[in-house]
Amino acid sequence: MDGIFSNRLVMLPLFILLGVVVGSFLNVCIDRLPERQSLFRPRSHCPVCQHRLAISDLIPLFSYLWLRRRCRYCGAPIPQRLFWVELVTALLFAFLWCSYGPGVQLGILLAYGCLFIVIFVIDLERGLILNRLVYPAALLTLALVPLRPELTIVNSLIGGGIGLALLLLPVIVFRGGIGWGDVKMAGLIGLATGSPVVFTAIISAIIVGGLIAGILLLLSVKKRGDTIPFGPFLCLGAMAGLLWGSTIYDWYIGLFS
Repeated sequence: MDGIFSNRLVMLPLFILLGVVVGSFLNVCIDRLPERQSLFRPRSHCPVCQHRLAISDLIPLFSYLWLRRRCRYCGAPIPQRLFWVELVTALLFAFLWCSYGPGVQLGILLAYGCLFIVIFVIDLERGLILNRLVYPAALLTLALVPLRPELTIVNSLIGGGIGLALLLLPVIVFRGGIGWGDVKMAGLIGLATGSPVVFTAIISAIIVGGLIAGILLLLSVKKRGDTIPFGPFLCLGAMAGLLWGSTIYDWYIGLFS
């Protein structure tokens, strides 16, 4: 066991570096996908002065700090989100590598983690959950099922149906608060986690979302009637379900055994 952990520590800096680089690309996705722009053209540029950025301006994490959070060419502020997405992605890569080591499971969880980071930030900033992310991700999820011994196609489809139903009912009954993007996202989460773990993922999102919303109201950051995106909480619930869903579900059921 010590040898395995030591080998993972040796590779850890490489995975942190990989996570930072991937996080930089995720920022490109977050900026361009809602605008239906190419992810590769044009080259990165300042959105204010349109000056094309040099390689030294694009070093993840470092450039943000070195440039003191401002564009080298026009002095416009660089969004803090660029730094935080790169940092969070690096931490995610480090955590998953240390937890799972090399293997198919690591690759699948990294792919989901990157997907949910992009959905999280886009919904937080723009209030959108993009079909061009959710639909391809749903197809990819089904394609990956044979590589996941804990899941079957039937179980995945049942989970997807449960996820849709859990959020479809509030949309129909209350007509507000939760949008159709959230419903589709819940279906994707159900496909990814399967049944019964989908309950853990969705209920976790509802609980965390309710707590955060209550805190924001108490602190007067938000007022009654203000919209709070639910997609970020669904993303957190999805990762919780993928990582610890079975453990949480078994613990909860054990309380009533």
